[in-house]
Amino acid sequence: MEREPRASEAAHEAAVLFAWGANSYGQLGLGHKEDVLLPQQLNDFCKPECVRRITGGGGHSAIVTDEGGLFVCGLNKDGQLGLGHTEDVLYFTTCRSLLGCPVQQVACGWDFTIILTENGQVLSCGSNSFGQLGVPHGPRRCVVPQAIELLKEKVVCIAAGLRHALAATASGIVFQWGTGLASSGRRLCPGQTLPLFLTAKEPSRVTGLENSKATCVLAGSDHSASLTDAGELYVWGSNKHGQLASLAAFLPLPQKIEAHCFQNEKVTSVWSGWTHLVAQTGLLWLRA
Repeated sequence: MEREPRASEAAHEAAVLFAWGANSYGQLGLGHKEDVLLPQQLNDFCKPECVRRITGGGGHSAIVTDEGGLFVCGLNKDGQLGLGHTEDVLYFTTCRSLLGCPVQQVACGWDFTIILTENGQVLSCGSNSFGQLGVPHGPRRCVVPQAIELLKEKVVCIAAGLRHALAATASGIVFQWGTGLASSGRRLCPGQTLPLFLTAKEPSRVTGLENSKATCVLAGSDHSASLTDAGELYVWGSNKHGQLASLAAFLPLPQKIEAHCFQNEKVTSVWSGWTHLVAQTGLLWLRA
């Protein structure tokens, strides 16, 4: 979860970045490929107090700074780091192709990366084997971030799953692309025609959300979610682990999780893991 520190906190606390866990591809940014059992401090490749977002994918990691800089490391066999090559990178390295193009958010999928710039443009790099880059008739992989031209409207939020991605526009429309959910859908919904957005290799509007305005989108391995300005949470995709709070094994269309599941409170924030969701209601803190 992201939190903006108060001025007093920023002045008196020295921020430090730590990393630990699986590290087979150097995704911890520590300069080696050995797993790390305890948190280890990262070298100061940027000012830790200026870090805006930290995220990770199947074997790569990304950091966005307050100035809009993008630093990446880890697995890069499909060019998912956007550095112009396919060699793994053991230290957090700046994505130079985006210098002068400030980044707002980054979403790491299994073997691809989706990037949102501060002006609302979406770019992608990495594997495109399942259309997860959102570029029709594009190459099977891209080693430098390229714009998803079919997203015409300004985008405010992005998400990436195993083999699919999403974007929410300023007007609250949700788009999805990549065929990652299609195989589960066909298997669990036999004889049923799947909606276009589950099989599209280019941004396709998610149907079933026409009467709501999305402010945030999320993706797990095989599911998607959208939070609206009314505090409602819609989910679709695989429900193998009960992550969609439904009795159905697969939801081909968005379904609202009923308010009573959240004690009739509005949802204010949502986070998605690979096969689970976490939601928060109410305000965590107030700002004058």
